[in-house]
Amino acid sequence: MKVVFVCLLLLYTVWALPRVDPLVETKKGLIRGLQATDGDYSMFLGIPFAKVNASNPFGPSLPYPDFDDVFEANDDTAICPQREEFNNQLVGTLDCLHLNVYVPNKATTRNKLPVLVWIYGGGFTIGFAGRFVHGPKYLVKQDIILVTLNYRLGPYGFMCLDTPEVPGNQGLKDQLSALRWVKQNIDSFGGDANKITIFGESAGGVSVDYHLLSEQEKLFNQVILQSGTAQCPWAVADSDRSTPLALAKRLGLDTDDVEDALKFLATVEPNLVVAASLEIPNRFVPCIEKDIGVERFITSHPVNSPIPKAKDVLILTGYNNQEMLVPFVNRPISSLSLNTFRRNLAMMFDLSDDEELESIVRQFYVGDDEVSEEIRWDLMDFESDYTFGHPVHRSLHKYLENGGRVYHYIFSYAGGRNFVKYRNNVTIGGASHADEISYLFDVAIFKESPSEEDQLIIDRITTLWANFVKYGDPTPETTDLLPVKWTPITKDAFTYLDIDRELTIGSRPFHKRTTFLDLFYKANKHLLIANKEN
Repeated sequence: MKVVFVCLLLLYTVWALPRVDPLVETKKGLIRGLQATDGDYSMFLGIPFAKVNASNPFGPSLPYPDFDDVFEANDDTAICPQREEFNNQLVGTLDCLHLNVYVPNKATTRNKLPVLVWIYGGGFTIGFAGRFVHGPKYLVKQDIILVTLNYRLGPYGFMCLDTPEVPGNQGLKDQLSALRWVKQNIDSFGGDANKITIFGESAGGVSVDYHLLSEQEKLFNQVILQSGTAQCPWAVADSDRSTPLALAKRLGLDTDDVEDALKFLATVEPNLVVAASLEIPNRFVPCIEKDIGVERFITSHPVNSPIPKAKDVLILTGYNNQEMLVPFVNRPISSLSLNTFRRNLAMMFDLSDDEELESIVRQFYVGDDEVSEEIRWDLMDFESDYTFGHPVHRSLHKYLENGGRVYHYIFSYAGGRNFVKYRNNVTIGGASHADEISYLFDVAIFKESPSEEDQLIIDRITTLWANFVKYGDPTPETTDLLPVKWTPITKDAFTYLDIDRELTIGSRPFHKRTTFLDLFYKANKHLLIANKEN
């Protein structure tokens, strides 16, 4: 009896011990993480993968040195300079090129798990990788390793000057540095370096597509693009050597010398530079880089870029059924304008050669109607189609033409955790842009546990995404949770999965609008700005 008591006491003592924080030996040195309190996984937070060059913060990043001592990976609060979206405050530091690794405790170097790497959206001007928006517990529950990464934004990430010092696309190259780090080090965390999927939403989806288009090495095996591809009209802009001059002038230095302006800006508090950047017309987005003898990321316009990687990379992509819902719900009727047709078309087409171009599109969507409450949703449909839906559709064609295997979805669910609708107190049905994020991630603004309906969507979409990560097939078998078989598109069958209260298979979403835009693009291909520049 005494022996039994001692054994029970020892067992109790073992159970009562605090869980030991994990220590991992990587090629960069020792990294100590934390045990999670909301699931059976470990967290390695704020690992630096590169560092910004203090003397040239708008240019290429520098390698981060190896760790001399144990790196304590316990802080995910780093955020790159920006005006963040939750409190509208200027925040951030250039010491922000960090990533976070979330590892199910069953992962070991002998039991390697597939890896999913998240690239946030935010129009290339806002976003961060921390748990406030990207809580990992829903995804790591699926026995996959999740990585989230930071990259530079706004003028620091996307100033394009066509010079060796500031060639452009530094934010995308930050992502590339992070992916190289993951490829080289993830096996130390129990990750399978030969089974990496990258995914992103909006500008994050555009970023993923640029990694697919780029001539850089293939650091991933699969991609997921949510509501964004490089075909989006807002996804590329020209280089502009006047940008540093305009920023410097806003901040007190009037000069015509770009080098002088850059040296001055390097000494200015980053938040002041960000504030100044919000007051100039430059769009800080990816650009086509000239061949000036340094590493390039985007070498040609995405409209004309081949995608050789598509035949070797599995692709899952889609968008939400009412992408522009929230902006149009909240927009007063006085601010609605038929000028939206010209403004949007001018991002991709040269309208000077054909005065009828705008009229053709306007007639299709709203006829001869003037602005009124009755056409609010028709205008929303146009902006949703032109900005997000049809660019994804055009990308589907490009992937197929390049030998890709592609799964297509539409997210339509309107529930209690739709991210953007919740933040804007919108209760009308449909899924607006970025609404799906809070069904993939545990977002901190949602204080209550998910409802039964919302939990079902969480379980379904995370299982679909994780199945794709693990097996290259989101529905390797039908189950009670996933009762339908989701098949890839073909040139003859543009099938898609509608993710709503029920999962259903459809064909050619928004068929009439999509067909019109297909014909419009085909008929006016010669007026595309990208084609006129070549």
